[in-house]
Amino acid sequence: MKKIVIIGANHAGTAAINTILDNYKDCEVTVFDGNSNISFLGCGMALWIGDQISGSDGLFYSSKEAMENKGAEVYMETPVGNIDFDKKLVSATTKEGTTVTKEYDRLILATGSLPIKPSIDGMDLDNVQFVKLFQNAQEVIDKLKVHEDIKHVTIVGAGYIGVELAEAFKRKGKEVRLIDVANTSLSGYYDPEFTDLMDENLRSHDIELRYGETVTKIEGNGKVERVVTDKGSYETEMVVMAIGFKPNNLLGKDHLKLFANGAYEVNKSQMTSDSDVYAIGDCATVYDNAIQDVNYIALATNAVRSGIVAAHNACGTPLESAGVQGSNGIRIWNMNMVSTGLSLTKALKHGFNAAATDFEDLQKPAFIEEDNEKVKIRIVYDLDTRRILGAQLASNYDISMGIHMFSLAIQEKLTIDKLKLLDIFFLPHFNQPYNYITMAALQAK
Repeated sequence: MKKIVIIGANHAGTAAINTILDNYKDCEVTVFDGNSNISFLGCGMALWIGDQISGSDGLFYSSKEAMENKGAEVYMETPVGNIDFDKKLVSATTKEGTTVTKEYDRLILATGSLPIKPSIDGMDLDNVQFVKLFQNAQEVIDKLKVHEDIKHVTIVGAGYIGVELAEAFKRKGKEVRLIDVANTSLSGYYDPEFTDLMDENLRSHDIELRYGETVTKIEGNGKVERVVTDKGSYETEMVVMAIGFKPNNLLGKDHLKLFANGAYEVNKSQMTSDSDVYAIGDCATVYDNAIQDVNYIALATNAVRSGIVAAHNACGTPLESAGVQGSNGIRIWNMNMVSTGLSLTKALKHGFNAAATDFEDLQKPAFIEEDNEKVKIRIVYDLDTRRILGAQLASNYDISMGIHMFSLAIQEKLTIDKLKLLDIFFLPHFNQPYNYITMAALQAK
């Protein structure tokens, strides 16, 4: 019987575990995780904090018991302290202090990522918070309930998590400040024509935006009283650090080949530089179809797919990833923004002779007077090959499903010209006869 050890049981690990248990009865599966819970949907954390959902129960989709019922041996609150890659042994310590050692034929690393913690004064003050685990969100919620004096929250980092939390805290009745070293929010995913829309959305809901500023220290007497940047000092009662994550490579960094940012570098089978070791999720690289090269894109959807691919390969069934496009989306106060692939800014940085074609129109014909919102679209493409490199959409209408077509287009290396006469159906209840996707494509250079 093949022995498979999986370290980490969140999205990537859970996908790998279930794939093996559901398809390979001849495999013995052992799972180690340092946390007390499995499969927490961190993307729902802001909804929970902002009281947009009734509680946290729905943010879990698996459990230790569910995996054990399928036949896995699961050790929770049991961090792995050492891996002997030569002898193929994994050693971990339970919360009771007992050492558990397991032999493996194949090892799957699903160790995830860790919050980036800046080396500045004041990080040890009370009410400096991180938002990664279930426990992090629970701590924030508990503090807001107990400490009524927390009336102002400063969020450091205006990426997806930071922006979502800004809305969440404002919904809780708090004054909110958003600080980022960049000159806009969401700069990693969208061009300025789209980030400007989100910034205006945030301002219209009284979020204080402090862009182009770097936090240099946090001050207070035991607990947070103010945050100091290179451009000013601001009073606040809570600071939430949301400046990003880094791959958790502690267990294999001295044995496995690493990517530039420290992630385990893997091939399309999720295999590392050690043929008996696979890496999945936020601790591993992906193949990025937009740039047609190895990249690091930490998303739950990527994690799940990588877990499935690694599981089959670890059990002897060859399977390669189709690659990813980094498809993503956000909804803030009814504004929906989705993107996939490269923004024009990123495409140019990657050396493409890139251009963008834009279009804005109502979702449906003008005579549809209800539930008819404007849609803004940008398609990024390579002028030399005509290949579609990315797309961005924004609207108060739910246009999220449209991005899936562009994701597939990037994966299959379709050209912008393929969209010009694409068979897109028309019915006034849904769209216009001259669809904004077609119109944007027709205007491409």
